[in-house]
Amino acid sequence: MTLEPLARPARLRPGARVAVVAPSGPVPAERMERGLDLLRGWDLDPVAAPHALDTHPELDHLAGTDEDRARDLQEAWCDPSVDAVLCARGGYGAHRMVDLLDWAAMRAAGPKVFVGYSDITVLHEAFALRAGFSTLHGPMIGTEVFLKDAATQQALRTTLFEPESVRTLGLDAAAALVPGTARGITFGGCASLLAADAGTPGARTSARGGLLVLEDTGEEPYRLDGILTRLLRIGALDGITGVVCGSWEACGPYGGVRSVLADRLGGLGIPVVEELGFGHGPTALTVPLGVPAVLDAPAGGGRCTLTAQVPALV
Repeated sequence: MTLEPLARPARLRPGARVAVVAPSGPVPAERMERGLDLLRGWDLDPVAAPHALDTHPELDHLAGTDEDRARDLQEAWCDPSVDAVLCARGGYGAHRMVDLLDWAAMRAAGPKVFVGYSDITVLHEAFALRAGFSTLHGPMIGTEVFLKDAATQQALRTTLFEPESVRTLGLDAAAALVPGTARGITFGGCASLLAADAGTPGARTSARGGLLVLEDTGEEPYRLDGILTRLLRIGALDGITGVVCGSWEACGPYGGVRSVLADRLGGLGIPVVEELGFGHGPTALTVPLGVPAVLDAPAGGGRCTLTAQVPALV
């Protein structure tokens, strides 16, 4: 089965109501408030979900109980007055709550803007596979990269309001590990989360025709080698048309990371681009998932880009 484009949500308008949820780790209240203030400055109407500032009573790496985190996301999604659902941060915890969501009810509510990355990869995959909705691999409002980096803020803002003007992505540092041109449907996210999700209920069984979006943080090269090797061994990368890599923050010297990427992905016979400019790094561009796109990786040092063939939002 070949990947097909997913249903895209509507772009945001001034005054749109935005719910902020914490499906994974706890969010410092000060960062949450700064993020909400930034959204207000964009003429949005943001509201923190009821449990967005919770911490689990016994497991302090979680933002509240699994049930409460799931309830916040589901209620926000099914609330017709909410136009978008943005995540406050990643961390860990989405795996624990994803199966508690009523995906039939969320599918019936229709597509909405959904933004996050890192641990949120689990939910990107679930929205794609269980609801058929396109999502945005983009910055979370309670993270330093969003609060401090103007380019990250602008990329998200423009995607939300004027998506047709940011169809082509790629920082100057982007380079071809394996040159070529590829077309496919964007999917993916954090490498370690994709590997952890594989084989679980409702997980992806085929990525044929997909353009893989890939990044991670805190994984030493040998661990990244293991993550990519597992994805290769289980056939998760069979039939993909290209790979576009973002940042590998805190994954050790980049030379070692590049060697692993070249070794594990270079033999696939498809274009591979490095350092496009998304993920945990100092700048996090917003990448639409579930849309047809073209990856251009020219040989000889030309500019590498990922171009969505349709705007991320309608």
